[in-house]
Amino acid sequence: MEIGADRGRCIGAGMCVLTAPDVFDQDDADGLVLMSTTTPAPEQEPAVREAAQMCPAGAIILRAGPRPTPPPPTPPAPRKEIR
Repeated sequence: MEIGADRGRCIGAGMCVLTAPDVFDQDDADGLVLMSTTTPAPEQEPAVREAAQMCPAGAIILRAGPRPTPPPPTPPAPRKEIR
C-alpha cells in the first residue's frame, strides 16, 4: 500500500493522528497532516485504512502498492509408467 495526503483538503481535525499515530502527525504551525512514511508496514495498513475512512475532509489518499511477484508454478511430478 502507498499513501498520500492532500494538505490542501486537510482541515486539521486530527482523526488520522488519533487512528494511526505511527504514520500520521499534525504540523505544529498549521495543524495540517504530516506523514512519517508513504509506504506503511503491513501491520499498520488496517489503521491507515481506518484513518482514511474517518478523515472528514477526505484528505488521505490510498493507493494499492505493487503486488509481489508470485513464485513460478511447481512442475508436475513425473508420471510412473505402469506395466
